[in-house]
Amino acid sequence: MPKTYSTYEAKAKFSEVLRQVRAGKSVVISLRGVPVAEMRPIARTEEGLAGVVSRLRGQGLLVRQPAGSKPLLPVSRKTGALKRFLEDRD
Repeated sequence: MPKTYSTYEAKAKFSEVLRQVRAGKSVVISLRGVPVAEMRPIARTEEGLAGVVSRLRGQGLLVRQPAGSKPLLPVSRKTGALKRFLEDRD
């Protein structure tokens, strides 16, 4: 049975509520004694790269490059751009 917090308690003890959710427990938020929301952990899936690509294509967020279109060009024409970028960060 999930623990129930009033909206006032949930706001005041948000860190505690979040810790319980991270630990795998569900928490119910009530307003004037009536349950209005539930916080629960997000289900994690190990779908791998192929699964992610398939899911993104299904959502229309990832599309194949149209046939006959120009190939993508590098952003930087100088070789070693990544190395210089990483060196500048230190």
